[in-house]
Amino acid sequence: MKTTVARLQLILAAAGVGVYFAAPPAFGQAPSTRADSAAGSAQAREYPIRPIRLIAPSAPGSTADTLARMVAQKLTDSWRQQVVVDNRPGAAGIIATGIAAKAPADGYTILMVAGNHAINSSLYSKLPYDAVKDFAPVTQVGAAPLLVVAHPSLPVASVREVIALARSRPGGISYASGGKGTPSHLTMELLKSMAGVDLLHVPYTGGGPVLNAILSGETQLTASGVLILMPHVKAGKVRALAVTGARRSPATPEVPTVAESGLPGFSVSGWWGILAPAPTPKAIVTRLSRELARLVQMPELRDRLATAGIEPLGSSPEEFGQHIRQEIAKWAKVVKDSGARID
Repeated sequence: MKTTVARLQLILAAAGVGVYFAAPPAFGQAPSTRADSAAGSAQAREYPIRPIRLIAPSAPGSTADTLARMVAQKLTDSWRQQVVVDNRPGAAGIIATGIAAKAPADGYTILMVAGNHAINSSLYSKLPYDAVKDFAPVTQVGAAPLLVVAHPSLPVASVREVIALARSRPGGISYASGGKGTPSHLTMELLKSMAGVDLLHVPYTGGGPVLNAILSGETQLTASGVLILMPHVKAGKVRALAVTGARRSPATPEVPTVAESGLPGFSVSGWWGILAPAPTPKAIVTRLSRELARLVQMPELRDRLATAGIEPLGSSPEEFGQHIRQEIAKWAKVVKDSGARID
């Protein structure tokens, strides 16, 4: 049987046809052959020979869409092949991700994902795809922390003081989120869990109402995008307490991290990256990853990302895959502890 399969692979590879033979699950993944490797290398050298579709999981104007368009333009310029952004918004990215999971695994359909790709795995009981098994990680394009702010009526100047006050007033301090299961909700739930305090969750229907709630004093705390909140911080309408990332944000170097402010180990960042359907040849994934890593570190693109408050990364497929698995595990616990499941 092995001889027959190898002979068939050689014949088809010579004809320019890529074929992948899946081993029975009980025996694990079938070992690759020299013919597979040679065919994959040849495909990568020729790739791309036609336009590439980059699926964006949100509507035009969103951060994910803006990043997708930056990446698409740079790849188009670099490879002289059109990279077309295909917006498929809805269901927290599930619609776009489901389409990408079923697309041909030839490198001509790729997907921009955001941090909710990891959150959705535990937030929803049934998804039309497996967030790990159905995709080949390509690269993490960038990351950006959230900013924790307080209304001036709350007598605190740091996360440490919020924790101390919350311990003296269990359930007496409220925070706003964009809705159940959103990053703003789960970030604050993680803070509650790590600090061992009780804060009152007040969910709203999106970022606009959240901003209105914190500016008016209807709620006392929130965590949202740095660029959204900083103009209001500078105007004295809200007080910046901390950024949620592992490091201080270049956009707000004077604002400490949550970890520096009394919760060592706390780290939450919004992130964006590129995935391909799982069986995409490794050589093509590697070529895509290296080119994207090169592009996001170019001064022009770095500056555009920095203006948007995003740290450019360009990780390897292995690093991005590990990051996704770690994020899934982290948010699964937060979702379980908070009871934030959608269905």
